[in-house]
Amino acid sequence: MKVAYQGVRGAYSEAALRKHFGKKASPIPLDLSEDVFAAVETGRADYGILPVENTIAGPVAVNADLFWEKSVFATAEVYLGIEHCLLAPQHSKLEWIKTVYSHPVALAQCRAFIRGHKLTAVPEYDTAGAAKLVSERNHISEAAIASVDCAKAYGLKVLKRGVQSFRNNITRFLVFTRPALAPKNLKMQKTSVVFSTRHKPGELLHCLQQFADHGINLTRLESRPIPENPFEYIFFVDFLGGLKDKNVAAALRRIEKDAHVLKILGSYPLGRR
Repeated sequence: MKVAYQGVRGAYSEAALRKHFGKKASPIPLDLSEDVFAAVETGRADYGILPVENTIAGPVAVNADLFWEKSVFATAEVYLGIEHCLLAPQHSKLEWIKTVYSHPVALAQCRAFIRGHKLTAVPEYDTAGAAKLVSERNHISEAAIASVDCAKAYGLKVLKRGVQSFRNNITRFLVFTRPALAPKNLKMQKTSVVFSTRHKPGELLHCLQQFADHGINLTRLESRPIPENPFEYIFFVDFLGGLKDKNVAAALRRIEKDAHVLKILGSYPLGRR
């Protein structure tokens, strides 16, 4: 089974992939989230996995937009505890570090540590990519913020573990495939949808009211702008219940009538936090 993820060896996405699929998966590392969707849509990969939200940084906007645009179906959610570590070449010391590289979200999550040690933060496209860069440059004054796995993968030393500002740092990932390949016996306990409303007073409230009227508990509500329609928005909703549940089906039928567009992103088992 081939599974695509964004990043390089040692990325948190690879750890989430391993947590969900175990040894049966053959990881395909790709540079961009767009590449992950393309790999799934073209059949290069059987599944893709991407982060959609983090307990500290919030939603991953680029991936939300891609789920709206692309034709895929989410089949699982994966929760991964994130521990950021300061990694440097083997002969470095913490007091020598002047510059730190990492993904912008990781840098934001470690802001207190970075400011406390008066480090210059330099954004990179990926945490694991930052670790690889530091390993290749091999400067004693440079470090990366990434996972322990990256230290092993790129021969770096862990100068300090747990450098994030909050201990409860958890990222939620969605696993997805082509709609035709979604397992027929999939256990559906949670569903993700996205919809847009007509530009009339009370339209959003009316759509959301359907969830309450049918006893459906929302776990996530997020708005995103529609670039081609300035100042208009789409709304991402996650809720407890599967597509085969009668109350869910009834609520979605009603929303489909009232909304401008309704898209089902997936329905899947509840992930273990």
